[in-house]
Amino acid sequence: MPDILDEIVARKRLEVAAARERVPTAALEGRLAVAPPPRDFFGALAAPGPIKLIAEFKRKSPSAGTILSASTTIEEVVRGYAAGGASCLSVLTDGPGFGGSLVDLESARIVVPLPVLRKEFVIDRYQVIEARAHGADAVLVIAECLDDCQLRSLYRDILDFGMTPLVELHDPANLSRVLDLGATLIGINNRDLKTMTTDLETVLRLRDRVPDECVLVAESGIRTRADVELLEAAGIGAMLVGESLLKEPDPGRAAARLLGH
Repeated sequence: MPDILDEIVARKRLEVAAARERVPTAALEGRLAVAPPPRDFFGALAAPGPIKLIAEFKRKSPSAGTILSASTTIEEVVRGYAAGGASCLSVLTDGPGFGGSLVDLESARIVVPLPVLRKEFVIDRYQVIEARAHGADAVLVIAECLDDCQLRSLYRDILDFGMTPLVELHDPANLSRVLDLGATLIGINNRDLKTMTTDLETVLRLRDRVPDECVLVAESGIRTRADVELLEAAGIGAMLVGESLLKEPDPGRAAARLLGH
């Protein structure tokens, strides 16, 4: 079976090189002065109370294929998420795999006051600058995509631009690397990005190895209120959910049901 993550990273290197040709780094940095100030993504998830929802927008995915109809707008979806009780948003900006763009990121941030994560396969500082220039409040970095030097450098870049790093892993072997960064917002992806198979038990098996001062985010495979109650009982502070909400006729109402509202 081909390693899907390796294929995505190889494609991303070409995309970043092309983006840098279109908009040089210096020109992109010039946009930072007019970018809206970052919202507190970490604070929104660390607040006391029940498990927090990061509600995700994407049009398609490699595992699910097309998810949304062409007539569905990001504005209507994220307004529904906000009304349904989401604490934060996640917006896919990868085009070929997920149908996303930086325009989606900007649109989501304009229409609701929630902090917004740029969800992307980040391998280069240029993408971090892009994220802030287009209004991101947080940026995802995936341990499986990066060596130690890259991971540490990108983590620091995200902080330097005033944003929150969400550091994701799937393989338990990467947890020590993530903790060594000093990461306080840690995502455990229940989906193996190399094979696209999903197991909700992944985050439950790793829960006790994450310090209590960290906010742990469960990602992928969360579909029902019973799943959410299982995560809450394990002391998991937040969850990132997209596909199961977006497949519903009204994603906002689906978000509210997932949160038990």
